Amino acid sequence: MMYHRPALHAEETPENRGEILLRLVRYLRPYWKSVLASVFFILISAGAQAAGPLLIGQAVDQFIAANDPAGLGRTALLLAGVYTVGMFAMRFQIYWMSWSGQQVLADLRMQVMRQIHRLSLQNLEGEEAGDLMSRLVNDIEMINAFLSQGLVQTLGSLFALVGIVIAMLALNLPLALVTMAIIPVMILATGFFSRLARRAFRRTRETIGDVSAELEEELSGVKTAQAFNRSDFNIRRFEERNAANRDANVTANAVTSAFSPAMDLLSTLDTAAVAGFGGYLAVQGQVSVGVVVAFLQYVQNFFRPIQTVTQIWTSAQSAFAAAERVFELLDQEPAVKDLPRAADLPTVRGEVVFEDVSFGYEDGQPVLQGITLKAQPGETIALVGPTGAGKSTLVSLLLRLYDVESGRILVDGYDIRQMTQHSLRSQMGVVTQDPFLFSGTVMENIRYGRLDAGDEAVYAAARAANAHDFIERLPGGYQTQVGERGGMLSQGQRQLITIARALLADPRILILDEATASVDTRTEALIQRALERLLEGRTSFVIAHRLSTVKHADQVLVLDGGRIVQRGTHEELLSSGGLYADLYRRLQFDPAQTVQPEPAAADAP
Repeated sequence: MMYHRPALHAEETPENRGEILLRLVRYLRPYWKSVLASVFFILISAGAQAAGPLLIGQAVDQFIAANDPAGLGRTALLLAGVYTVGMFAMRFQIYWMSWSGQQVLADLRMQVMRQIHRLSLQNLEGEEAGDLMSRLVNDIEMINAFLSQGLVQTLGSLFALVGIVIAMLALNLPLALVTMAIIPVMILATGFFSRLARRAFRRTRETIGDVSAELEEELSGVKTAQAFNRSDFNIRRFEERNAANRDANVTANAVTSAFSPAMDLLSTLDTAAVAGFGGYLAVQGQVSVGVVVAFLQYVQNFFRPIQTVTQIWTSAQSAFAAAERVFELLDQEPAVKDLPRAADLPTVRGEVVFEDVSFGYEDGQPVLQGITLKAQPGETIALVGPTGAGKSTLVSLLLRLYDVESGRILVDGYDIRQMTQHSLRSQMGVVTQDPFLFSGTVMENIRYGRLDAGDEAVYAAARAANAHDFIERLPGGYQTQVGERGGMLSQGQRQLITIARALLADPRILILDEATASVDTRTEALIQRALERLLEGRTSFVIAHRLSTVKHADQVLVLDGGRIVQRGTHEELLSSGGLYADLYRRLQFDPAQTVQPEPAAADAP
């Protein structure tokens, strides 16, 4: 069954935003002590902001009007102390919340990485590596900025606002009501800008994912692009994606930059209203000059947290868009997963049975139909057929990279869908046509499939794979860094190391996409001898490209159109004619020929 990625909603509802915010906040739960410490310092900072204007108004009425320098000096010192405490409280609230945000950042990245490894190939085949990297790095960094900075500023501003409102109401109710009369207009303006910002920032997250995906592809394929003279075309294609990301960010910045002046205008209007009404009340003798001065301070302090909250809420749309992309990945269920009562597969002898197996990547387009075969322990099964016949798909089903649509696959009589994936794959080894090495040393790459192996076991596997001699000649021997994807080594050297890795893991069942093309004759001979040792005593499924493997296989299965159309030994099939004999001649398997087989013999599902 073809897996389809869920599409993002064109317009996220407020309920979804609330759910996303609540889900983000839940990640702070393990670090509640540091969050509580941050809230404690937020309360102190809010109290300092509320107390400051009161002290200023008091100084005007009691000490400036009375010409009392001593009292004014004491109030000034007290005011300096209040603001100093507020400053240090703000510093500590930011520190503890930032610390919590960094912990959440690390947790989220680990959760995404575990999810990527948890998902099956069927889930990930529609994803671009660069886009996944963007979710792992860029999107999570955007979430971190909100949790460690935006959230603490929002909480601090809300607490400060509550303190300021209480102080204003206690100081003078009419002036407080005039000050807060502007709030409905601010709420409407914030809602308007938030809707614009939400769409704009979602677009920025999507386009930066496209840029990352394109960049990753270009870095991986730069050699091919140069060889086929496609550099200019690829540069233009990247330029288009880069320009789309630029335009999306310009649009988002235009929205946020228009929001701040709008809030400044409302703040100025409200200040003028308070100054005019407060001045009128002072002239009428209903309030003192100190109260008016204090209210003018409160107006500035009143708008500062509101502006902070609204600006953060607007820019938080970027964090919500990023979180939406991250949660979309985290919420995916693996297309292939263990059953609730799946058992561990015991150590197997290596009998493999396909019973009437059918499978397709898309509905109504079967790739394999009615596959039935039996491999006895230790047998070598060669898979032969034209491109698209289903050879790679067949071995992928054995590995449970996909699950069969009908029929079943048995290993030593156990239905592999009833077994855990880990216990199944731990008894299988894979050597691919394109050998993949991880960044690290030669030793680490050979030990990859058996981490508890000692150095002597690694050396023995390397000798059996005919890799020991060339490894010893490397600058650092077994501690030589192989580079990204093993780029410091030749194709043949990488292949010998992957064979050594498989030998060290000692699997009972081996899947081999035989690869001796693009190497010199001497290296090819080394690989062939290493493969013979690797195949010995193991049940092996070999996607065959070379005559030597086909000739010595216990069974040769010829696939065409997703069906097994011929089966038998090499000699039996050659004498009976049909597709195998035709492939043998057309792909130039004949040992009398000197031309190598065409790449078309390799399967592409």
